[in-house]
Amino acid sequence: MFRPTRLALAFTTLTSLALLQACGGSDPAFNTLSGDAPLVIGHRGASGLLPEHTLESYRKAIEQNADFIEPDLVLTQDGVMIARHEPMLDGTTDVATKFPESRKATRNVDGVATTAYFASDFTLAEIKTLRAVQARANRDQTLNGLYSIPTLDEVIALAKAEGNKRGRTVGIYPEIKHSVFHATEAGFGANVFEDKLVATLHAAYGNTGSAPVFIQSFEVSNLQYLNTKTNIKLVQLIDADDVKDDGSMSLVAPYHKPYDFVVNNDARSFLDLLKPTGLDFIKTYADAVGPWKPYLVKTVNDGVDRNGDGKVDINDRRVDGSTGVVEAAHQRGLMVHTWTFRDDASGYGFKDPKAEMAYYMKLGVDGVFTDFPATGVAALNSLR
Repeated sequence: MFRPTRLALAFTTLTSLALLQACGGSDPAFNTLSGDAPLVIGHRGASGLLPEHTLESYRKAIEQNADFIEPDLVLTQDGVMIARHEPMLDGTTDVATKFPESRKATRNVDGVATTAYFASDFTLAEIKTLRAVQARANRDQTLNGLYSIPTLDEVIALAKAEGNKRGRTVGIYPEIKHSVFHATEAGFGANVFEDKLVATLHAAYGNTGSAPVFIQSFEVSNLQYLNTKTNIKLVQLIDADDVKDDGSMSLVAPYHKPYDFVVNNDARSFLDLLKPTGLDFIKTYADAVGPWKPYLVKTVNDGVDRNGDGKVDINDRRVDGSTGVVEAAHQRGLMVHTWTFRDDASGYGFKDPKAEMAYYMKLGVDGVFTDFPATGVAALNSLR
């Protein structure tokens, strides 16, 4: 079910906006692709306040008026989709206190030999004996050990129930984590993960681009496959490992390119995918692009401690305006959703994390991922 309509729909959207303006309609209130307000996406829920990827974290994000909640997905040994940021359970659960080290394994994760407790070596029943822990040492650790690990089905049920209770739609924004790993190292085979996801989402929301769902991935071939299987909106994520002093992106393995590009000897990097030819390529299979936020603004390290913390680092960089990525993506009908905004790690000299998000919203991004959805909503409200 290949959809050449992705490109056609982009031109339709842009033409409609042009006609509206030509007929005397007011300019869009926001510089987003549609002119609508940008989305506030609860990154792993309200993970700045509660252990990430738990029903409690997702519920808190919804209470704080996030438009979408984001479950990262991995597979258990018995093929159930659960919400974890990585296939490795070590950093976000109490697995080491529940199971012996003999349950650890060493596997290739995006080209890196990694020894860990892997979700794919545990049944769902075993996973349900685990409890989540706060992954960031600078955040509240008092809730460690309280909350269980949810399945995708449970996340969907929560989003629907909480939305119904509040009289609004709560979207979900699942990420397929490490498709190559799941197909090969975990032994599930090609596209098994993707087929499971499509079946679940179609049963819950239907096969339609209007569903309150985005599917995201850092890899490419899985999104291309999904483009033949679903009309649900697809998002190509764009990574990097750091920002250089001159403002250019640092691209060091394994953050330099989609891992399926590594496997397939594709020379293109993540940066290449944000060039005009790269965006044209993404438009053939996806509806949106999700770059790490430094790709979107010109910055420089000029030695000034802007946030007053006594050191000069990435958070003090001077912002010199747009790189043009947002504008170029919009010209091709691609939405731009950027990540990640954190109250406890605001970037580029913004002492106020609300001001940082508002800056990106004014730039024209169509959505922001934040660990603190209340701050994202406050940023949005400051622009209305």
